[in-house]
Amino acid sequence: MRDASLGRRWADHLAQVWLGDGSAAWVLIHIEVQGQVDAEFPRRMYTYNYRLFDRYNRRVASLAVLADDDPGWRPSEFSHALFGCRASLTFPSVKLLDYAARWDELAASRNPFAVVVMAHLKALATRRDAPERLRWKLNLIRSLYDGGHSQVDILEVSFQ
Repeated sequence: MRDASLGRRWADHLAQVWLGDGSAAWVLIHIEVQGQVDAEFPRRMYTYNYRLFDRYNRRVASLAVLADDDPGWRPSEFSHALFGCRASLTFPSVKLLDYAARWDELAASRNPFAVVVMAHLKALATRRDAPERLRWKLNLIRSLYDGGHSQVDILEVSFQ
């Protein structure tokens, strides 16, 4: 999609999904990962949502993954109004910082994304401590091996 002020925007991935009743559905799920506080983020979420809806004429679920280091920043909506006309988007979000208190649960999980969240949390926590960061990287990689992942699997994730 082309826009003079925003430039080109591309969907990262589209996939067919199945509903709880087993039927296939053509749906759009927009997941936006935001790494730092940005006052424009809610407006961007709104823009991506309406552009996808306009382009494909399908309902869109927009979800935010907040990977920043500010525990108080939790955007969840955007709206604008003029002359009695109002447009808005409310979107759910997950704050990766919230998972720091659930470290043991992440460590016990077989879900590879749990290790990604752990790596992110430790990257934030060890920003200014290179030896400690290296120690955690090695621990997390070791946990992937212990979890049954192959070297090829680990290298593919590491270099994507």
